[in-house]
Amino acid sequence: MTSQVSSPAEQADGAVLGEQRKVAGTKDVRRLDRVIIRFAGDSGDGMQLTGDRFTSETASFGNDLSTLPNFPAEIRAPAGTLPGVSSFQLHFADHDILTPGDAPNVLVAMNPAALKANIGDLPRGAEIIVNTDEFTKRAMQKVGYDSSPLEDGSLDGYHLHPVPLTTLTVEALKEFDLTRKEAERSKNMFALGLLSWMYHRPMEGTEKFLKTKFAKKPDIAAANIAAFRAGWNFGETTEDFAVSYEVAPAAKAFPPGVYRNISGNLALSYGLVAASRQADLPLFLGSYPITPASDILHELSRHKNFGVRTFQAEDEIAGIGAALGAAFGGSLAVTTTSGPGVALKSETIGLAVSLELPLLIVDIQRGGPSTGLPTKTEQADLLQAMYGRNGEAPVPVVAPRTPADCFDAALEAARIALTYRTPVFLLSDGYLANGSEPWRIPELEELPDLTVQFAQGPNHTLDDGTEVFWPYRRDPRTLARPWAVPGTPGLEHRIGGIEKQDGTGNISYDPANHDFMVRTRQAKIDGIDVPDVEVDDPDGARTLVLGWGSTYGPITAAVRRLRTAGESIAQAHLRHLNPFPQNLGTVLKTYDKVVVPEMNLGQLATLIRAKYLVDARSYNQVNGMPFKAEQLATALKEAIDD
Repeated sequence: MTSQVSSPAEQADGAVLGEQRKVAGTKDVRRLDRVIIRFAGDSGDGMQLTGDRFTSETASFGNDLSTLPNFPAEIRAPAGTLPGVSSFQLHFADHDILTPGDAPNVLVAMNPAALKANIGDLPRGAEIIVNTDEFTKRAMQKVGYDSSPLEDGSLDGYHLHPVPLTTLTVEALKEFDLTRKEAERSKNMFALGLLSWMYHRPMEGTEKFLKTKFAKKPDIAAANIAAFRAGWNFGETTEDFAVSYEVAPAAKAFPPGVYRNISGNLALSYGLVAASRQADLPLFLGSYPITPASDILHELSRHKNFGVRTFQAEDEIAGIGAALGAAFGGSLAVTTTSGPGVALKSETIGLAVSLELPLLIVDIQRGGPSTGLPTKTEQADLLQAMYGRNGEAPVPVVAPRTPADCFDAALEAARIALTYRTPVFLLSDGYLANGSEPWRIPELEELPDLTVQFAQGPNHTLDDGTEVFWPYRRDPRTLARPWAVPGTPGLEHRIGGIEKQDGTGNISYDPANHDFMVRTRQAKIDGIDVPDVEVDDPDGARTLVLGWGSTYGPITAAVRRLRTAGESIAQAHLRHLNPFPQNLGTVLKTYDKVVVPEMNLGQLATLIRAKYLVDARSYNQVNGMPFKAEQLATALKEAIDD
């Protein structure tokens, strides 16, 4: 995770110009402290791959970074249309940063649709690189351009770089035995080479990646490498690009250690594997593919060597059913899904509550309801995680705050599940899942000990002196029941969804017993040991901004802006949403105003108001995109002044 040292450069989205130098025989080189680049084109133009490669080289160079992939839900949306635009935004800097940035300094637009879909986000003076080959009359009319924006003066407020990317790519690859259509597919590599030259990104990693990716098609690998180099050389030789830029490594932003770039879903996958190793339990994933959670299934399926077993079920219900069966059998059991899948899994989650078995339910939230916005982000499953089951079925809820934090959140969710014998919700979202940032790889001794002690023998003595095993005889500290591996001699016991008698586990319809069991399960969740919430309040503020999950980056960036402008504001961020930290009520009542920004219509604010009788103010957004720091800073300033 990146450092949280405040930086004045977080105040604006524009790159800050610094030293300018000129090396003999070369073009001017201008030093910047940060840059925001957005690649945009058709969903078939390879924008996600281009952005990912630029990100990987940026990470290896040592910059701090944050990314925002944004793509259509369709596998191949209609070419040249606004709904078919796919983009990838990258913010990288020589200091610690928290968000993908509010407004790009550079837009690479591969066609008219990409330009029109993104031009509204650009500040005046931004650089625009357009593929002029795609600006045909038909392509422009398809997105509503009556005249060419490259010629009608509408882009006069920007630094426009018209580049015939397709033509230049085809020309660079004419020595290869490729059709024109095949050659055109490499235009994203030409664009990547050009941007790599502009910002002094290393080339070796991308060339190695292409050789590996197309190892079985060496001609295609060679063609893509040639296009990549041609883009680099074009930047070096053309007169249109008179300046290149340097963004120094963010040496002071990172504590010492070994770092890598990581996405939220990948970090979460690694966290699950680490948890299983620390618990000395096999990891079982029962899952059904669903956007944006499917990457976890894909990643975990690669790690059989760590004792990971993955089961792609025929539907969501079968996926969680298999996972719950694996939990009964003594595995660290996980099921992954998004909001619609949680709805289907709700009955089995309730069964897991009744059985009191450890089970991780990973919900990568997306826009809803129903199918909603499958590739966009939202935080609207909090109340579903809290209450989306029949009866009183309390479940702990944990939420990571950054892509890299998904690793630690997975370990924490596993700790709670294994210690307290309960299903646990892990609420990530599409923004964290697909976004990426540098991650310091932890040392083994930094990981928690999650070792589990299974039941080994009888744990209760009857009045006649007979020693028996009671499946619901509880640990007095945690209220967890014993975990008995099936097949262990002498530990035979009943299991099922009908209410169980306290202690014995026998079926019970006794009203008093049901009341006791319901209250005991609730007390177990209420008694989970979670850290106190930490408050960042250097100036004794009167206003507190409270967040959870992926709002951490935009909120923190907004708070930095306000403090740099002389405002006094406090910040707290929740990882544990059920149970809340014990000191949360005291913290909330310390402040005159509490503002809760959420990507929903006020779900955490509703819980806060109900539990603590605090007039928490909601600030909400449900447009499928993360908050912008400037937007939040404006809203928080209004709250301070109110």
